[in-house]
Amino acid sequence: MNPDDVEVTRGARAVLVVPEWRGQGLSRDLEARVAEATGLAVAIGIEVMAVHPLRLRQTRAATLIGLGQIEAIRPDISENGAQLVIVDAALTAIQQRNLETELGAKVIDRTGLILEIFGERAATAEGRLQVELAHLDYQAGRLVRSWTHLERQRGGFGFLGGPGETQIEADRRMIRSRMARIRRSLEDARRTRQLQRAKRQRAPWPVIALVGYTNAGKSTFFNRLTGSDVMAEDMLFATLDPTMREIRLPGIDKAILSDTVGFVSDLPTELVAAFRATLEEVTTADLIVHVRDITHPDSEAQYADVVAILDSLGVNGPQDGEGDAQDAIAQIEIWNKIDAASPERRGQILEMAARRRDVAVISAETGEGIEAARALMAADLTARHEVTCVFLRFDQGEAMAWLHARGDILSEEVVEGGHRLTVRLDPADRARFERLWPSNEG
Repeated sequence: MNPDDVEVTRGARAVLVVPEWRGQGLSRDLEARVAEATGLAVAIGIEVMAVHPLRLRQTRAATLIGLGQIEAIRPDISENGAQLVIVDAALTAIQQRNLETELGAKVIDRTGLILEIFGERAATAEGRLQVELAHLDYQAGRLVRSWTHLERQRGGFGFLGGPGETQIEADRRMIRSRMARIRRSLEDARRTRQLQRAKRQRAPWPVIALVGYTNAGKSTFFNRLTGSDVMAEDMLFATLDPTMREIRLPGIDKAILSDTVGFVSDLPTELVAAFRATLEEVTTADLIVHVRDITHPDSEAQYADVVAILDSLGVNGPQDGEGDAQDAIAQIEIWNKIDAASPERRGQILEMAARRRDVAVISAETGEGIEAARALMAADLTARHEVTCVFLRFDQGEAMAWLHARGDILSEEVVEGGHRLTVRLDPADRARFERLWPSNEG
């Protein structure tokens, strides 16, 4: 069987290999890693027939894992009729090719598997373009492994580079050309999104972005708050394309809630780059709500993964040493899935949360703690509000409506030529108001 002829499809049988080695940078429970890797495979309909968690003393440049471990994997491939071997690590093109030769089956790594999931799940045209761009970027450096059949294309004289080189270069040029076209399309989509965001900023409504590790329960929480039916399943990457809905919070008549793609450890850099335009929704939010599966054995490591990605997006403040802490977007944490905790663990979680002002403990599944979460979100959105005086002419009805909807009107009096208001506003809203209606401060 030629591994290149095998497609990653639903119903395919696979053997899962989860290697772990010192210096890998993962402070994770191996069982939890196995469960997550299995979940990634199941998310695309792959049937995992056997699992090999491997603790490596050292990695091998040619195959990542040792020859003895390869020998132990072979029987599971033949006995289960497996077409795939999934390695839960990043493989080089050479390691992937050598493993396919040694195992006699198609091999995909963690990056390739996540790309397959995203390719199946992306529902919007922009989402599909983002996934295609990431996939092309991933494949660009691996073309050589797909062209061993090009011996016949040697042809003519003077081909010093060896068999197939001309075809490989032609394909690379086609990939680069296609990537350039996709980037132009995504740039157009990004500009459209910027215009939409500008319109939302003119509107008197705060924007709240939900972030979190995949399968932490963001979409279930989103549905609880909005009454929507966004896909929310016990499945990794159930949500890819961002969804926005209106919600009401205590003391806030209207806010925009955005559900975003879940993060994951070792998220492929190709995907982070491709989805940056979508993730920009997070960078312009008034409040970031980090939803965590607080009962997961790797909850702290998952938290660190999400924070690292938020850092890369610049939402935790400037990354170049310039600017100040005010540039960071306000964040709170929602500790989800408390219903899955044992009584003892539940007590520990509630005790930890009680010592913090930026945490609400909930079960998005049962509804427990939802009102406390709503109150925390509202309190954070209004905590930084400042009192300011504003003068509005009688003909500035739109500005008056904006202030009533966005701020807290403390006093209002009619004076010569208009109204003088004392209003409590978020600093960001005050800046927006001054841009939209300059010279109106009293």
